[in-house]
Amino acid sequence: MTELAARAVEDANPFVHHGTPAFHRINLALFAAGFATFGLLYCVQPLLPEFTRDYGVNEAVSALSLSLTTGVLAFGMLFAGAVSDAWGRKPIMVGSLLSSAVLTLLSVWMPNWISFLTVRALLGLALAGLPAVAMTYLAEEMDNASIGLGMGLYISGNAIGGMSGRLITGVLTDYAGWRTGVVVVAVVGLACALTFWKLLPPSRHFKRQRLSARALGARFGVIFHDRGLPWLFAEGFLLLGAFVTVYNYIGYRLLAPPYNLSQAVVGAIFIVYLIGTFSSPWVGHLAGKLGRRKVLWSVLALILVGTLLTLLMPLWAVLLGVVVLTFGFFGGHSVVSSWVGRRAGTAKAHASSLYLFCYYMGSSIAGACGGLFYAAHGWNGVVAFVGAMALVGLVIALGLYRLPPLPQNTATPPTPMSRGAMP
Repeated sequence: MTELAARAVEDANPFVHHGTPAFHRINLALFAAGFATFGLLYCVQPLLPEFTRDYGVNEAVSALSLSLTTGVLAFGMLFAGAVSDAWGRKPIMVGSLLSSAVLTLLSVWMPNWISFLTVRALLGLALAGLPAVAMTYLAEEMDNASIGLGMGLYISGNAIGGMSGRLITGVLTDYAGWRTGVVVVAVVGLACALTFWKLLPPSRHFKRQRLSARALGARFGVIFHDRGLPWLFAEGFLLLGAFVTVYNYIGYRLLAPPYNLSQAVVGAIFIVYLIGTFSSPWVGHLAGKLGRRKVLWSVLALILVGTLLTLLMPLWAVLLGVVVLTFGFFGGHSVVSSWVGRRAGTAKAHASSLYLFCYYMGSSIAGACGGLFYAAHGWNGVVAFVGAMALVGLVIALGLYRLPPLPQNTATPPTPMSRGAMP
Protein backbone atom coordinates (compact mmCIF):
# COMPACT_ATOMS: atom_id res chain seq x y z
CA MET A 1 0.00 0.00 0.00
CA THR A 2 1.45 3.38 -1.01
CA GLU A 3 1.68 6.20 1.50
CA LEU A 4 -1.04 8.18 -0.29
CA ALA A 5 -3.35 5.16 -0.32
CA ALA A 6 -2.62 4.54 3.36
CA ARG A 7 -3.49 8.12 4.22
CA ALA A 8 -6.71 7.80 2.18
CA VAL A 9 -7.68 4.75 4.25
CA GLU A 10 -6.83 6.62 7.45
CA ASP A 11 -8.97 9.60 6.45
CA ALA A 12 -11.91 7.46 5.32
CA ASN A 13 -11.97 5.24 8.40
CA PRO A 14 -12.21 6.98 11.79
CA PHE A 15 -10.55 3.94 13.39
CA VAL A 16 -6.89 3.12 12.88
CA HIS A 17 -6.40 0.44 10.25
CA HIS A 18 -3.49 -1.92 9.64
CA GLY A 19 -1.00 -0.48 7.16
CA THR A 20 -1.70 3.21 7.82
CA PRO A 21 0.90 5.67 9.19
CA ALA A 22 -1.15 6.02 12.40
CA PHE A 23 -1.03 2.25 12.91
CA HIS A 24 2.75 2.25 12.68
CA ARG A 25 3.11 5.23 15.04
CA ILE A 26 0.81 3.71 17.64
CA ASN A 27 2.53 0.35 17.58
CA LEU A 28 6.04 1.79 17.76
CA ALA A 29 4.96 3.97 20.68
CA LEU A 30 3.29 1.11 22.55
CA PHE A 31 6.19 -1.22 21.81
CA ALA A 32 8.47 1.31 23.54
CA ALA A 33 6.00 1.61 26.41
CA GLY A 34 5.80 -2.15 26.93
CA PHE A 35 9.58 -2.44 26.72
CA ALA A 36 10.02 0.21 29.41
CA THR A 37 7.27 -1.06 31.71
CA PHE A 38 8.47 -4.64 31.95
CA GLY A 39 12.16 -3.75 31.90
CA LEU A 40 11.66 -1.48 34.92
CA LEU A 41 9.47 -4.05 36.67
CA TYR A 42 11.62 -7.17 36.27
CA CYS A 43 15.15 -5.70 36.30
CA VAL A 44 15.54 -6.65 39.98
CA GLN A 45 14.84 -10.36 39.51
CA PRO A 46 18.49 -11.37 38.91
CA LEU A 47 19.63 -9.11 41.77
CA LEU A 48 18.06 -10.91 44.72
CA PRO A 49 21.39 -12.38 45.94
CA GLU A 50 22.93 -8.90 45.70
CA PHE A 51 20.19 -7.48 47.91
CA THR A 52 20.77 -10.26 50.43
CA ARG A 53 24.43 -9.32 50.66
CA ASP A 54 24.10 -5.51 50.54
CA TYR A 55 21.08 -5.09 52.79
CA GLY A 56 21.56 -8.12 55.07
CA VAL A 57 18.13 -9.67 54.38
CA ASN A 58 17.28 -13.31 53.75
CA GLU A 59 16.14 -14.76 50.42
CA ALA A 60 12.42 -14.51 51.12
CA VAL A 61 12.65 -10.88 52.18
CA SER A 62 14.88 -10.09 49.20
CA ALA A 63 12.14 -11.41 46.88
CA LEU A 64 9.83 -8.65 48.16
CA SER A 65 11.67 -6.28 45.80
CA LEU A 66 9.66 -7.89 42.98
CA SER A 67 6.59 -9.43 44.64
CA LEU A 68 5.68 -6.22 46.48
CA THR A 69 5.90 -4.24 43.24
CA THR A 70 3.69 -6.68 41.31
CA GLY A 71 1.18 -6.85 44.18
CA VAL A 72 0.77 -3.06 44.28
CA LEU A 73 0.65 -3.06 40.47
CA ALA A 74 -2.23 -5.54 40.41
CA PHE A 75 -4.38 -3.54 42.82
CA GLY A 76 -3.41 -0.20 41.24
CA MET A 77 -4.70 -1.34 37.88
CA LEU A 78 -8.20 -1.73 39.33
CA PHE A 79 -8.37 2.06 39.54
CA ALA A 80 -6.07 3.13 36.70
CA GLY A 81 -8.80 2.71 34.11
CA ALA A 82 -11.24 4.87 36.06
CA VAL A 83 -8.64 7.61 36.47
CA SER A 84 -7.91 7.53 32.74
CA ASP A 85 -11.66 7.83 32.06
CA ALA A 86 -11.57 11.18 33.84
CA TRP A 87 -8.11 12.49 32.88
CA GLY A 88 -7.52 10.96 29.45
CA ARG A 89 -5.62 7.94 28.11
CA LYS A 90 -2.37 9.46 26.87
CA PRO A 91 -1.69 11.78 29.86
CA ILE A 92 -2.02 8.87 32.30
CA MET A 93 0.26 6.61 30.26
CA VAL A 94 2.92 9.29 29.75
CA GLY A 95 2.87 10.19 33.45
CA SER A 96 3.09 6.51 34.37
CA LEU A 97 6.20 5.89 32.25
CA LEU A 98 8.05 9.05 33.23
CA SER A 99 7.43 8.64 36.96
CA SER A 100 8.35 4.93 36.82
CA ALA A 101 11.72 5.67 35.20
CA VAL A 102 12.45 8.38 37.78
CA LEU A 103 11.50 6.10 40.70
CA THR A 104 13.73 3.33 39.37
CA LEU A 105 16.60 5.81 39.15
CA LEU A 106 15.96 7.00 42.72
CA SER A 107 15.89 3.46 44.09
CA VAL A 108 19.65 2.97 43.67
CA TRP A 109 20.36 5.72 46.22
CA MET A 110 18.09 4.41 48.95
CA PRO A 111 20.18 4.03 52.14
CA ASN A 112 18.37 1.03 53.65
CA TRP A 113 16.09 -1.85 52.77
CA ILE A 114 12.85 -0.26 54.00
CA SER A 115 13.35 2.86 51.89
CA PHE A 116 14.28 0.71 48.89
CA LEU A 117 11.08 -1.33 49.25
CA THR A 118 9.06 1.85 49.65
CA VAL A 119 10.33 3.14 46.32
CA ARG A 120 9.65 -0.23 44.67
CA ALA A 121 6.08 -0.17 46.04
CA LEU A 122 5.60 3.33 44.62
CA LEU A 123 6.99 2.01 41.34
CA GLY A 124 4.22 -0.61 41.24
CA LEU A 125 1.63 2.12 41.73
CA ALA A 126 3.18 4.25 38.98
CA LEU A 127 3.42 1.34 36.54
CA ALA A 128 -0.29 0.59 37.05
CA GLY A 129 -1.12 3.54 34.80
CA LEU A 130 0.21 1.89 31.66
CA PRO A 131 -0.91 -1.73 31.00
CA ALA A 132 -4.69 -1.42 31.49
CA VAL A 133 -4.89 2.00 29.82
CA ALA A 134 -2.82 0.81 26.85
CA MET A 135 -5.28 -2.03 26.28
CA THR A 136 -8.15 0.46 26.47
CA TYR A 137 -6.48 2.87 24.05
CA LEU A 138 -6.02 0.10 21.47
CA ALA A 139 -9.61 -1.12 21.88
CA GLU A 140 -10.95 2.43 21.38
CA GLU A 141 -8.74 3.56 18.53
CA MET A 142 -8.12 0.52 16.31
CA ASP A 143 -10.23 -1.08 13.63
CA ASN A 144 -11.63 -4.44 14.72
CA ALA A 145 -9.57 -6.36 12.17
CA SER A 146 -6.37 -4.62 13.29
CA ILE A 147 -6.63 -4.67 17.07
CA GLY A 148 -5.34 -8.25 17.39
CA LEU A 149 -2.11 -7.42 15.56
CA GLY A 150 -1.78 -4.15 17.48
CA MET A 151 -2.21 -5.89 20.83
CA GLY A 152 0.25 -8.56 19.78
CA LEU A 153 2.93 -6.02 18.88
CA TYR A 154 2.43 -4.27 22.24
CA ILE A 155 2.79 -7.59 24.07
CA SER A 156 5.96 -8.37 22.10
CA GLY A 157 7.40 -5.15 23.53
CA ASN A 158 6.49 -6.46 26.98
CA ALA A 159 8.36 -9.70 26.28
CA ILE A 160 11.54 -8.03 25.03
CA GLY A 161 11.45 -5.48 27.85
CA GLY A 162 11.09 -8.14 30.54
CA MET A 163 13.94 -10.15 29.05
CA SER A 164 16.20 -7.13 28.47
CA GLY A 165 15.73 -5.70 31.96
CA ARG A 166 16.84 -9.01 33.45
CA LEU A 167 19.81 -9.41 31.09
CA ILE A 168 21.08 -5.81 31.47
CA THR A 169 21.19 -5.88 35.26
CA GLY A 170 22.42 -9.46 35.38
CA VAL A 171 25.38 -8.82 33.06
CA LEU A 172 26.36 -5.37 34.35
CA THR A 173 26.32 -6.51 37.97
CA ASP A 174 29.41 -8.65 37.32
CA TYR A 175 31.34 -5.69 35.88
CA ALA A 176 30.09 -2.51 37.51
CA GLY A 177 27.72 -3.44 40.35
CA TRP A 178 23.96 -3.81 40.51
CA ARG A 179 23.32 -0.11 40.98
CA THR A 180 24.93 0.67 37.62
CA GLY A 181 22.75 -1.96 35.97
CA VAL A 182 19.58 -0.47 37.45
CA VAL A 183 20.65 3.04 36.40
CA VAL A 184 21.10 1.85 32.80
CA VAL A 185 17.65 0.25 32.81
CA ALA A 186 16.15 3.47 34.22
CA VAL A 187 17.81 5.62 31.54
CA VAL A 188 16.56 3.27 28.81
CA GLY A 189 13.09 3.47 30.37
CA LEU A 190 13.23 7.26 30.35
CA ALA A 191 14.23 7.27 26.66
CA CYS A 192 11.32 4.92 25.88
CA ALA A 193 8.93 7.18 27.82
CA LEU A 194 9.99 10.22 25.79
CA THR A 195 9.66 8.23 22.55
CA PHE A 196 6.17 7.16 23.58
CA TRP A 197 5.20 10.75 24.45
CA LYS A 198 6.33 11.99 21.04
CA LEU A 199 4.91 9.23 18.83
CA LEU A 200 1.54 8.26 20.32
CA PRO A 201 -1.36 10.07 18.62
CA PRO A 202 -3.93 11.66 20.95
CA SER A 203 -7.14 9.71 21.49
CA ARG A 204 -9.80 10.30 18.85
CA HIS A 205 -12.60 8.30 20.47
CA PHE A 206 -12.03 9.01 24.16
CA LYS A 207 -15.10 10.32 25.99
CA ARG A 208 -14.37 11.85 29.35
CA GLN A 209 -16.35 10.40 32.26
CA ARG A 210 -16.69 11.97 35.67
CA LEU A 211 -14.73 10.24 38.41
CA SER A 212 -17.06 9.12 41.20
CA ALA A 213 -17.33 6.08 43.42
CA ARG A 214 -20.95 5.43 42.40
CA ALA A 215 -20.18 5.64 38.69
CA LEU A 216 -17.11 3.45 39.19
CA GLY A 217 -19.18 0.75 40.87
CA ALA A 218 -21.85 0.94 38.17
CA ARG A 219 -19.31 0.55 35.36
CA PHE A 220 -17.71 -2.43 37.07
CA GLY A 221 -21.19 -3.90 37.48
CA VAL A 222 -21.89 -3.63 33.75
CA ILE A 223 -18.87 -5.81 33.02
CA PHE A 224 -20.35 -8.84 34.79
CA HIS A 225 -23.55 -8.62 32.76
CA ASP A 226 -21.54 -9.87 29.79
CA ARG A 227 -21.48 -13.65 29.56
CA GLY A 228 -17.95 -13.82 28.21
CA LEU A 229 -15.90 -11.33 30.21
CA PRO A 230 -15.70 -13.21 33.56
CA TRP A 231 -14.44 -16.29 31.70
CA LEU A 232 -11.86 -14.19 29.87
CA PHE A 233 -10.65 -12.85 33.23
CA ALA A 234 -10.30 -16.46 34.41
CA GLU A 235 -8.29 -17.24 31.26
CA GLY A 236 -5.90 -14.41 32.11
CA PHE A 237 -5.38 -15.85 35.61
CA LEU A 238 -4.70 -19.32 34.21
CA LEU A 239 -2.44 -18.14 31.38
CA LEU A 240 0.06 -16.19 33.46
CA GLY A 241 -0.27 -18.57 36.40
CA ALA A 242 0.78 -21.54 34.25
CA PHE A 243 3.56 -19.64 32.50
CA VAL A 244 5.15 -18.17 35.63
CA THR A 245 4.96 -21.47 37.52
CA VAL A 246 6.93 -23.30 34.84
CA TYR A 247 9.58 -20.56 34.65
CA ASN A 248 9.82 -20.34 38.44
CA TYR A 249 10.72 -24.01 38.90
CA ILE A 250 12.23 -25.25 35.62
CA GLY A 251 15.61 -24.09 36.91
CA TYR A 252 15.45 -26.57 39.80
CA ARG A 253 14.87 -29.39 37.32
CA LEU A 254 17.75 -28.38 35.04
CA LEU A 255 20.25 -27.71 37.84
CA ALA A 256 19.65 -31.20 39.28
CA PRO A 257 20.78 -34.56 37.86
CA PRO A 258 20.76 -35.83 35.19
CA TYR A 259 21.25 -32.41 33.55
CA ASN A 260 23.49 -30.61 36.07
CA LEU A 261 23.44 -27.40 34.05
CA SER A 262 25.15 -24.28 35.37
CA GLN A 263 23.21 -21.34 36.75
CA ALA A 264 24.38 -19.19 33.83
CA VAL A 265 23.05 -21.65 31.27
CA VAL A 266 19.75 -22.01 33.11
CA GLY A 267 19.45 -18.21 33.32
CA ALA A 268 19.81 -17.97 29.56
CA ILE A 269 16.43 -19.69 29.25
CA PHE A 270 14.85 -16.21 29.46
CA ILE A 271 16.01 -15.70 25.89
CA VAL A 272 13.07 -17.95 24.97
CA TYR A 273 10.96 -14.85 25.71
CA LEU A 274 11.93 -13.71 22.20
CA ILE A 275 9.42 -16.24 20.89
CA GLY A 276 6.74 -13.98 22.34
CA THR A 277 7.81 -11.18 19.99
CA PHE A 278 6.73 -13.42 17.12
CA SER A 279 3.83 -15.40 18.54
CA SER A 280 1.89 -12.52 20.10
CA PRO A 281 1.51 -10.41 16.90
CA TRP A 282 1.22 -13.45 14.63
CA VAL A 283 -1.48 -15.16 16.70
CA GLY A 284 -3.20 -11.82 17.30
CA HIS A 285 -3.28 -11.14 13.56
CA LEU A 286 -4.51 -14.68 12.89
CA ALA A 287 -7.31 -14.14 15.42
CA GLY A 288 -8.21 -10.92 13.63
CA LYS A 289 -8.73 -12.87 10.40
CA LEU A 290 -10.23 -16.14 11.65
CA GLY A 291 -11.93 -14.97 14.85
CA ARG A 292 -10.72 -15.21 18.42
CA ARG A 293 -12.94 -18.12 19.36
CA LYS A 294 -11.36 -20.23 16.60
CA VAL A 295 -7.80 -19.47 17.74
CA LEU A 296 -7.91 -19.35 21.55
CA TRP A 297 -8.54 -23.04 22.15
CA SER A 298 -5.57 -24.00 19.95
CA VAL A 299 -3.04 -21.91 21.92
CA LEU A 300 -4.36 -23.35 25.22
CA ALA A 301 -3.82 -26.79 23.72
CA LEU A 302 -0.23 -25.78 22.88
CA ILE A 303 0.37 -24.76 26.51
CA LEU A 304 -0.88 -28.17 27.66
CA VAL A 305 1.30 -30.01 25.11
CA GLY A 306 4.36 -27.92 26.01
CA THR A 307 3.87 -28.62 29.72
CA LEU A 308 3.64 -32.37 29.13
CA LEU A 309 6.78 -32.35 26.95
CA THR A 310 8.83 -31.16 29.93
CA LEU A 311 8.12 -34.53 31.61
CA LEU A 312 10.34 -36.30 29.07
CA MET A 313 13.95 -37.00 30.00
CA PRO A 314 15.92 -35.78 26.94
CA LEU A 315 17.08 -32.18 27.43
CA TRP A 316 15.97 -31.21 23.94
CA ALA A 317 12.42 -32.37 24.77
CA VAL A 318 12.34 -30.32 27.98
CA LEU A 319 13.55 -27.21 26.16
CA LEU A 320 11.11 -27.82 23.29
CA GLY A 321 8.32 -28.01 25.85
CA VAL A 322 9.32 -24.62 27.29
CA VAL A 323 9.41 -23.14 23.77
CA VAL A 324 5.95 -24.52 22.90
CA LEU A 325 4.48 -23.31 26.19
CA THR A 326 6.01 -19.84 25.71
CA PHE A 327 4.62 -19.60 22.18
CA GLY A 328 1.16 -20.57 23.41
CA PHE A 329 1.25 -18.21 26.39
CA PHE A 330 2.13 -15.05 24.49
CA GLY A 331 -0.30 -15.92 21.71
CA GLY A 332 -3.08 -16.63 24.21
CA HIS A 333 -2.48 -13.38 26.10
CA SER A 334 -2.68 -11.46 22.82
CA VAL A 335 -6.01 -13.07 21.89
CA VAL A 336 -7.65 -12.78 25.31
CA SER A 337 -6.55 -9.20 26.04
CA SER A 338 -7.85 -7.93 22.69
CA TRP A 339 -11.11 -9.90 23.15
CA VAL A 340 -11.68 -8.24 26.54
CA GLY A 341 -11.53 -4.83 24.87
CA ARG A 342 -13.99 -5.92 22.19
CA ARG A 343 -16.62 -7.26 24.59
CA ALA A 344 -16.38 -4.49 27.18
CA GLY A 345 -18.40 -1.88 25.27
CA THR A 346 -18.28 1.48 27.07
CA ALA A 347 -16.50 -0.07 30.10
CA LYS A 348 -13.27 -0.87 28.27
CA ALA A 349 -10.96 0.74 30.83
CA HIS A 350 -12.56 -1.08 33.76
CA ALA A 351 -12.64 -4.41 31.93
CA SER A 352 -8.95 -4.06 31.05
CA SER A 353 -8.17 -3.26 34.68
CA LEU A 354 -10.03 -6.30 35.97
CA TYR A 355 -8.44 -8.54 33.37
CA LEU A 356 -4.93 -7.43 34.29
CA PHE A 357 -5.72 -7.70 38.01
CA CYS A 358 -6.68 -11.35 37.50
CA TYR A 359 -3.70 -11.83 35.18
CA TYR A 360 -1.13 -10.66 37.74
CA MET A 361 -2.89 -12.39 40.62
CA GLY A 362 -2.48 -15.60 38.61
CA SER A 363 1.26 -14.98 38.65
CA SER A 364 1.29 -14.29 42.39
CA ILE A 365 -1.02 -17.07 43.59
CA ALA A 366 -0.25 -19.89 41.14
CA GLY A 367 3.46 -19.11 41.16
CA ALA A 368 3.54 -19.57 44.93
CA CYS A 369 1.31 -22.66 44.93
CA GLY A 370 3.54 -24.29 42.36
CA GLY A 371 6.31 -24.32 44.96
CA LEU A 372 4.16 -26.49 47.23
CA PHE A 373 3.65 -29.01 44.44
CA TYR A 374 7.38 -29.02 43.69
CA ALA A 375 8.26 -29.56 47.35
CA ALA A 376 5.82 -32.46 47.63
CA HIS A 377 6.21 -34.23 44.28
CA GLY A 378 9.14 -32.66 42.41
CA TRP A 379 8.79 -31.68 38.76
CA ASN A 380 5.96 -34.19 38.25
CA GLY A 381 3.92 -32.20 40.77
CA VAL A 382 4.59 -28.95 38.94
CA VAL A 383 3.52 -30.51 35.63
CA ALA A 384 0.34 -31.90 37.22
CA PHE A 385 -0.50 -28.47 38.66
CA VAL A 386 0.26 -26.51 35.47
CA GLY A 387 -1.35 -29.17 33.29
CA ALA A 388 -4.54 -28.91 35.33
CA MET A 389 -4.58 -25.12 34.84
CA ALA A 390 -3.99 -25.50 31.10
CA LEU A 391 -6.75 -28.10 30.87
CA VAL A 392 -9.21 -25.84 32.70
CA GLY A 393 -8.21 -23.01 30.37
CA LEU A 394 -8.81 -25.24 27.35
CA VAL A 395 -12.28 -26.18 28.63
CA ILE A 396 -13.10 -22.48 29.12
CA ALA A 397 -11.84 -21.70 25.60
CA LEU A 398 -14.07 -24.39 24.12
CA GLY A 399 -16.99 -22.96 26.08
CA LEU A 400 -16.22 -19.49 24.73
CA TYR A 401 -16.33 -20.99 21.23
CA ARG A 402 -20.11 -21.33 21.71
CA LEU A 403 -20.48 -17.79 23.09
CA PRO A 404 -22.95 -15.77 20.99
CA PRO A 405 -21.16 -13.01 19.04
CA LEU A 406 -21.71 -9.38 19.88
CA PRO A 407 -24.65 -7.76 18.01
CA GLN A 408 -22.39 -5.47 16.00
CA ASN A 409 -20.44 -8.49 14.73
CA THR A 410 -23.48 -10.09 13.14
CA ALA A 411 -24.40 -7.05 11.04
CA THR A 412 -23.28 -6.74 7.43
CA PRO A 413 -20.78 -3.90 7.12
CA PRO A 414 -22.11 -1.08 4.93
CA THR A 415 -18.80 -0.34 3.19
CA PRO A 416 -15.39 -2.00 2.77
CA MET A 417 -14.00 0.65 5.13
CA SER A 418 -16.34 -0.24 7.97
CA ARG A 419 -15.02 -1.98 11.02
CA GLY A 420 -14.34 -5.69 10.38
CA ALA A 421 -16.59 -8.33 11.95
CA MET A 422 -15.00 -10.00 14.92
CA PRO A 423 -16.23 -12.41 17.55
